[in-house]
Amino acid sequence: MKSNKLCVLVGLLALSPMALAKEKMSVDAPFIAGEVLVKIREGKSAAALQGVQIKKELNLLAGRFALVTTAQKSVAVAIAELEANPAVEYAEPNFIYTAINNTSNVERMLAQSVVEQGDDRFGLLWGLANTGKNEPDRNGAPGIEVGVAGVDVNALKAWQITKGSRDITIAVIDTGVDYNHPDLAANMWVNAGEVAGDGIDNDKNGYIDDVYGWNAAVDNGNPFDGHGHGTHCAGTIGAIHGNGGVAGVMADVKIMAVKFLTDSGSGSLVDAIEAIDYATKMDVDLMSNSWGGGGYTQALFDSIKAASDKGIVFVAAAGNSTSNNDIRANYPSNYATDNMIAVAAITHQDQLASFSSYGKRTVHISAPGRNVLSTTPNNGYSVFSGTSMATPHVSGVLGLYLAQEGRRPHAETLERLMATSVPSSAYRRTTVSGGRADAYNLLTNTRPARQGPPADQWQSERISDVFESVHPYANSSKLSRTITVAGAKYIRVVVKKLESESGYDFLTVKDASGAVIEKLSGKLEDFTSDYIQGETAIIEFSSDSSQAAWGFLVEEVQVIR
Repeated sequence: MKSNKLCVLVGLLALSPMALAKEKMSVDAPFIAGEVLVKIREGKSAAALQGVQIKKELNLLAGRFALVTTAQKSVAVAIAELEANPAVEYAEPNFIYTAINNTSNVERMLAQSVVEQGDDRFGLLWGLANTGKNEPDRNGAPGIEVGVAGVDVNALKAWQITKGSRDITIAVIDTGVDYNHPDLAANMWVNAGEVAGDGIDNDKNGYIDDVYGWNAAVDNGNPFDGHGHGTHCAGTIGAIHGNGGVAGVMADVKIMAVKFLTDSGSGSLVDAIEAIDYATKMDVDLMSNSWGGGGYTQALFDSIKAASDKGIVFVAAAGNSTSNNDIRANYPSNYATDNMIAVAAITHQDQLASFSSYGKRTVHISAPGRNVLSTTPNNGYSVFSGTSMATPHVSGVLGLYLAQEGRRPHAETLERLMATSVPSSAYRRTTVSGGRADAYNLLTNTRPARQGPPADQWQSERISDVFESVHPYANSSKLSRTITVAGAKYIRVVVKKLESESGYDFLTVKDASGAVIEKLSGKLEDFTSDYIQGETAIIEFSSDSSQAAWGFLVEEVQVIR
């Protein structure tokens, strides 16, 4: 798969109606060179496209699309030309997505470890039942690192209420699933209306031989996993109980295998939206997505929204780049659709995993994600780490909830998931909920008490002396302002605007002791910092000796007295 990177963006796309959306694209996002995904306007035809070759057409719930190839050296120029065509609603690079893997040497070794067939595997599933002594090591044997007992999804207690239901279908959208694995076969979704291998679309759903799901990467009905990532995720969700293997969060579930990532672990935008569309048309209850990449794409947003409109929950990994997703977006987890639930990874010591991305405003909840034992192809079991592993824990927890409550409005589901999470200081500034997923609490609507200021008592106060840089700011700048509001119990800073060289120039908010509350970089508008206990906030700005940008503006704070 030949790839390139989008280097020219907004300037060439300024006349496009999708320019604001495209401004969100990452300049580092790889895409397939020479390929563009086009959405066709309603009432128009792909035949109206000029100067390109049509490689594939798709009729999806999100609209009609065409994947085209172009001889243009610049994909940005090709997009601008296509969007000038009245038959085109928008055009985008065919971005590349990958299974979310860790980058450290240790994590790569973990991904290769295999557990011997005779081991007592359930005793190593700390994500379900953490004894404080049962995290597996990289070889799948009991580790020696001491954890915190009870830091898990509280599965044993939840199972006293429900172990799931075969009426719940969860699509694992990934590298496929080994549907013959002894720990998964009995819980696989099977299309009873299809006859395997006869080359006929027996159930007239538009897909041939889709017995266990669909392989969007090659457009056939065999979503078998030749990579391992998808099978591992499936085992965490729904490996059957009591057969001597591992156990899933759900004992009873139907797992649909939807493959768009190839056996190399990567796939394209066009295949991603086809995979999501298949699961949407098959009316699954939840989609579990442990993959990421690409820049902002309207096509992927529209596809996820189409699933949302059908009442389908979309659970997505926050990413393993250790970055703040509030500042540097991770897709698909950063899409602001009603059905989106973004997941960070934690350790068995009740800490955010060192590799996990996070975001106080964009990552909803955390779950076990380091050293997770689960199924792998060809009857195997392996230890993987990543937000990829945290995501199926949350998918399984939500599956239990759906089995008990049925489909609920997305806002209700998300609010209950977050409110019933177990709060911890380790997650207060890294997730929206400030907690880790708890299946028992979710099922019983048990809401642990949370410390901090009441959300409805904040009052805005304008700063008498506005704090801002010159525009643009100078290189090697160092600016500081201490803001004190007498009598305030809590204070937080409102950043009206920030434009700085991302990753190099920072606006930092500290409390009176100098502890960092927020460290901001890049582009932000109307950003409210996390709260500080007390009446004082310190704001600092620093820039390096190279590229400068517009700067920053702080006009107000919010306080609770």
